[in-house]
Amino acid sequence: MTDEDLSYDAFLGGKLHLWQPAQGYRAGVDPVFLAASVNAIPGQSVLDLGCGVGTAALCLGARVPDLLLQGVERQAFYADLAGRNGLETECADLLAMPLDLRQRQFDHVIANPPYFDRAASVSATDEGREEAIGQDTALRDWVRTAAKRLKPKGYAHFIHRVERLPELMAAANEVLGSIHVLPLVPRVGRSAELVILRARKEGRAAFKLFSPLILHSGERHVTDRESYTPDIKAVLRDGAALRF
Repeated sequence: MTDEDLSYDAFLGGKLHLWQPAQGYRAGVDPVFLAASVNAIPGQSVLDLGCGVGTAALCLGARVPDLLLQGVERQAFYADLAGRNGLETECADLLAMPLDLRQRQFDHVIANPPYFDRAASVSATDEGREEAIGQDTALRDWVRTAAKRLKPKGYAHFIHRVERLPELMAAANEVLGSIHVLPLVPRVGRSAELVILRARKEGRAAFKLFSPLILHSGERHVTDRESYTPDIKAVLRDGAALRF
């Protein structure tokens, strides 16, 4: 694949530009929301599991200075692009990470695991896209790997489809605590489609379900113009934090 097969796309209102495939799996707003939810402070370390081209980690780095950012991505093409985009990235499966990574622990681990369990859905035709959205590593393994790579009292952050929340919470309850869940709802009167889950290693606080975050103004889409709420626009265009 040559540069002609790539696009150089703006994120965070142009604060960040990333190389990604022109066709196949392309980063959308989900990793931006994930990055915005991370309560990192300067000087901390962050591991992005299944980092793709590095969108989530690099969006976080654009908001919080002086972070030590590390990615892991099993598709060599995407791992190479993440490195080109400026993210230190290891090309490895999360269940077979190199020894140097297995000997490290991080203040935060973030992940946007594949959304669809292929035992109950149809595969994508593009190989790169299928690798990104079609699960063949159990969600429980994503959570357990995140917990292993966390420092004591460190935080894991996941974004996923709402229908996978019971599975995600069951896995988190085995190895993490202090679970917080934020539902993301497209519009007023609609059901949540995504959730952000944050949990803490050795956390002991009670479970907390936050009020849904509404993404778009109005009850329905009526024009071709962007309709994000002011708070969501600040996250996507200005790199603002998503507080919960």
